[in-house]
Amino acid sequence: MKISFSNSALEDLKEVQAYYNEQEVPEVGSRHLTEIFERVESLPDNPQLGRVVPEFDEPHIREIIHPPYRIVYMLDSKSIQIIRVWRSERLLVLPDSEA
Repeated sequence: MKISFSNSALEDLKEVQAYYNEQEVPEVGSRHLTEIFERVESLPDNPQLGRVVPEFDEPHIREIIHPPYRIVYMLDSKSIQIIRVWRSERLLVLPDSEA
């Protein structure tokens, strides 16, 4: 099963690293990114690992909670697309082109 990242997810990951760089702890940002990628890499073996995103209640929009982040992905029979990587306390809004 193929994994891809939307532009919005890639921007989210850049923001994670930028935040920790600004806090002068870039190693924390790097560690978070490594852990996020490790979680994502486990999805092809178990694509329904994540729960259904409560805000949408659609079985193909799922998330893995990796505190303090929500790794949101869309699932179909051949691929997994990571669509957002947000801090858990943020409300989830998908761009129109990705919903």
